[in-house]
Order: sequence, then structure tokens, then C-alpha cells
Amino acid sequence: MSVANKSLPMKPVLALLAVTLLAGCASRDMTVNSIPDDYRTNHPIVISEKEQIVDIPIGHADTKLSMSQRSIVQNTIANYRSNGSGVIHILLPTGSPNERAASRLRNDVAATLRRGGVKPFNISSERYPAGGSESPPMRLAYSAMTASTAPCGQWPKDVLDTADNKHYANFGCANQNNLAAQTANPADLLGPRATTPIDAERRGVVIDGYRKADSWVYEPAMEVDY
Repeated sequence: MSVANKSLPMKPVLALLAVTLLAGCASRDMTVNSIPDDYRTNHPIVISEKEQIVDIPIGHADTKLSMSQRSIVQNTIANYRSNGSGVIHILLPTGSPNERAASRLRNDVAATLRRGGVKPFNISSERYPAGGSESPPMRLAYSAMTASTAPCGQWPKDVLDTADNKHYANFGCANQNNLAAQTANPADLLGPRATTPIDAERRGVVIDGYRKADSWVYEPAMEVDY
């Protein structure tokens, strides 16, 4: 008994094949633009411990700290207590016309540091060669956690070469540097701070005012005809 060969219609077969191919394409992941094009990634802000140096201008006739000089020392104390650690070094210039004046002001600077909360064992005095400068400054040096980025000014390619529609290498670098320099506490870039304790007295005032809100009288604004 012979069985006749039966061929399937071509249109249903082609349709089934097309659906299978589309399903395979739909399940395939495609990744584009794998090269970073975010200025925060290209110029990241790094938190690290670096030496901080503060200059205090010294005149050859100075005998005590002036208001401006004292404010520099006090600002240094505030930054040291926020982010610094270790020893504060008082660096005195040598071989310059203001060498003696810097030596006279050394005790005044050390006393200001102690009054600001710096422990006496964390204060030291050293000298550095002035290098022929007529009025070299007295310097305060200490280590502190600092937010910074890599130096700007990288121009490896022509900025007009925009075929890839990507940022040029130096894009956003100045913005990141400014943000790092303006950050008072570098730890804020790592995560949020803990909440401060509740002011119980102020909370009581607010709750008491909320409870007495029904005694308030609403007075609508007067209507003025123009």
C-alpha cells in the first residue's frame, strides 16, 4: 500500500520560522556605549590623607599676632579639628630678614593653638630655609583627610573630533575640582551623617502649639476693590 507524499504549505512554515527568529532576537542582551562618558567617572573625587600647609605672612617688625594673622591660625584650628590628626608643625623661616620676628611670634601661635584645643604634645616647632626670599611666611603643616581629583588640563584629542558624540577628556574636571575644594567635611562624600539628638524642649513647644490649634481664629484677608 503506497502512501502519498503530502507536503506542508510553505506560508505557515515561513511564518513559524520568522517567529522563532524573532524570539531568539528578543532574548539577546545588547550593550552599547561601554566606554564611560560620565565626567564623575572620568574625574572621580578621591578621599585621602594629605599634608595641609597654611602660610602666615610675617613682617620683620612684628612682635605679636595681628588680627588677620590670628584669624588664619584660628581657621587652621577649625580645619584641623574637623579633618586633621597628628602633630601640627610650626615651620619658621631661617636666613631671612623676618627670621627673628617669626621666632618671636612662635610662642603666640603655639598659645593660640593650645587655646583652640590642640594638645601641647601635638605641637612642634621646626625651621626651614627661606631660599633667599625677603619675607617668607611662617607655616603651619598637618595631615588631614582631603577630597581631591587628578590635575585638569588633559587634551589628548581634538575637541572638534565628535564623531563618537562623547565628552572630551577634560570635560567636567574643573567642576569636580571645585566641588572637592568646597567640601568642608570630605566624609560627607562617603555617606550621610548620623541624625542629631532631638531637642526635647523645642519638640514640646511644637506639640503644645499643635494641640492648641483649635483655638486659633482664621481671619480672611480683606478684599480690596481696584
